[in-house]
Amino acid sequence: MKHYHSQMPEIAVAGHICLDILPAFPGDARIIPGKLLALEPAVFSTGGTVSNTGLALQRLGFGPRLLGKVGDDRIGRTILDILGEYGEGLAAGMIVASGEHTSYTIVVSPPGQDRCFWHYEGTNASFGEEDIPEEALNGLRLFHLGYPTLMSGLYRNGGEGLERLLRRVKSRGITVSLDLAEPDPASEAARQDWREIFARVLPHVDIFLPSLEELLFLLRRETFYRMREKVGDNLLPHADGELLADLSGELLEMGVAIAGLKLGDKGIYLRTAEKRERLVGMGGAAPAGLENWLGRELLAPCFQVKVQGTTGAGDCTIAGFLGSLLEGLPPEAALLRAVAVGACNVEQADAVSGIPPWSAVERRLEAGAGWMQLPTLGTLTGWNYRESDRLYHSGRDMKRTHQEGEEPII
Repeated sequence: MKHYHSQMPEIAVAGHICLDILPAFPGDARIIPGKLLALEPAVFSTGGTVSNTGLALQRLGFGPRLLGKVGDDRIGRTILDILGEYGEGLAAGMIVASGEHTSYTIVVSPPGQDRCFWHYEGTNASFGEEDIPEEALNGLRLFHLGYPTLMSGLYRNGGEGLERLLRRVKSRGITVSLDLAEPDPASEAARQDWREIFARVLPHVDIFLPSLEELLFLLRRETFYRMREKVGDNLLPHADGELLADLSGELLEMGVAIAGLKLGDKGIYLRTAEKRERLVGMGGAAPAGLENWLGRELLAPCFQVKVQGTTGAGDCTIAGFLGSLLEGLPPEAALLRAVAVGACNVEQADAVSGIPPWSAVERRLEAGAGWMQLPTLGTLTGWNYRESDRLYHSGRDMKRTHQEGEEPII
């Protein structure tokens, strides 16, 4: 097993990585069982958190350390080659496991239809706490781990390995961020007691950024299936402020400082701890201007763009948010940059090629009215649009009706 050692960045992205194979569908494509469908040239790219969030941060200019695991096979070599194309030494933190097979995913994403994934776990199954050596943590302010729900070496035995890893990182004074992926309902991961795992892991997590569907499936499965029976597969239009507040409140009680819920094309919701000491305790990437972050509840809708593909949209949104923390931005600005980076992502079919430098994201936001936001969740009719920061917002403001001179957006 070989370890490559990188330089000293401020942020590391660790966890799941694979090779994504994206067949290119014609504009009017419809998948019909038993029928031949003519495709266009496929796109090969790296996938998973290490790639999607990590390379988005690289393209934004934050120079992350990437910590993942591949096999010494053709797919593994392809992943390392692709990572190397984004920056010299970017693959330096990767582990190459002798005799193991690398993870891959076939991403089926026809135009106008939600994507689905055919996935092989590969080396992600053997990734464990020992694959993050102490020297890989040197110099870090922020450590982001993604998709432990697809990494059996971390979630088995009640999440003992995941807890030990995050406890060790946190003990170094590093801010810990965590993201999830929804597992196959028939998989070993889906059979785990995720409430128990969260209870032991989240006290060591500062920033928790799952999607609404992932969190419902793992934490409140009966609610997840009850909602699906009632409204169908797409739960997002039927979520409301009460559900978001209830879920985020439970996450804060479990120990996180910042709870975010990704809402697909409805944007991203954020709620923060009310106690100053919890935010101070975030460590290296604790927010600047703490008073602006205390007890906040915010929602930023997505920006309106021409969607070419949604692969990696949530991961890139996270990259925008984490980059904003490193930049010391207030929560309103952080959320808007999160959805802005996510919007750039979906303008291309693959996960990261649409991500521009941070300065270009800033310029696009400064252009103002030329970049419109989509309507947010229709059930949240008390949320108002504030022109000064281009954000739908809630919390204390959610409880009031629009003031004189304000335009109600919904």
